[in-house]
Formats: sequence, C-alpha cells, structure tokens
Amino acid sequence: MPDAVWTAPEVDRAASPKLLDERACLQGWLDFHRQTLLFKCAGLTHEQLAQRSVPPSRLSLLGLVRHMAEVEAWWFRSMLRGEQAHGFYGPEGNEEGDFEDLDAVPAEEVFARFAEECRLADEAAAPLALEDTFENPYWGRGAKVQYLDLRWVYLHMIEEYARHNGHADLLRELIDGRTGD
Repeated sequence: MPDAVWTAPEVDRAASPKLLDERACLQGWLDFHRQTLLFKCAGLTHEQLAQRSVPPSRLSLLGLVRHMAEVEAWWFRSMLRGEQAHGFYGPEGNEEGDFEDLDAVPAEEVFARFAEECRLADEAAAPLALEDTFENPYWGRGAKVQYLDLRWVYLHMIEEYARHNGHADLLRELIDGRTGD
C-alpha cells in the first residue's frame, strides 16, 4: 500500500485583531499574517507548493514558507538575541536559497520548521518591551550604527508577510483557481 501523500494542513485562522492594546494588536496582526500564509497553502501537496509562477521568477508557495521561516529566525533570534539562527536553505551566502532546490527538504519538514520558528520568535520577543532596542550591524558602522526597537521588528514583519501574502494569493490562484483572503 503506497504512503499517503502529505498535504498542507487546513488552517483555522483567527479574525484580525480589533480594539487591543498596542502590543497585543501587533502580535495579533503578525499571527493573522502568519496564518494567512498557511491558509494559502492549505490542502496542497509538495509538488503543488513547489510550483513556480512564471519564468524567470523562482517564486513558489513552498519558497515563501521557507523564506518566512528564515525571516522569522533572522529578526527575532539573530537580531534580537544575537543567535546564529538562519541559513536553513541553500549554501551560505545565497540569499535566494529559500526559493531554490525545493525538493531538498520535504514540505512537511518545511512547515514544521516554519511553525517552530514562529514559536521561537514569539519566545524571543516575549520578555522585551516594544521600546527595547538592538543594534543592526548591517545598516551602518561607527557613528552611523542603526538601532531598531522591537516595535519596528513587529511592523516590519507585518509588512513582509502582507507583501508575500499578496504573492501567495496569486500563486494559489495559478495552482487551482482558489482566491480570497
């Protein structure tokens, strides 16, 4: 008897946040966008998730999930905590590795890593205040060192997901015609 084909699980997405304090609202919107990306992938196989849009683009739903796992790790663990917590896909220094060699890691493992990175990101942010700052060593040196705060990270992550969720909507429509938020 052949093994069952894994498909991305269905997502019970919470409503977007309303009438919350700032921290809860930022976390709520981040969670909403995380769930939206997974919602766009629900019910698809590895092969469907790896389907590319149109040449020369390497964009795919699986690549987006891999990319967002990397982005979660980068901002919340590498930047906030100083951990070496990124570079999961592709060779070192390949910024496009998230979107390449999509058969190297089964989709089920990619989704598990994404869930774990979201959990670890929340864990990294939990003890911090929105005003807590960190140095971003990649945006200036010496007198021009850039400092960011946790609030900025939340807003950036929401923006990053919103942009990529638009891509995900178009990719899903290409795969099976499904549209919607």
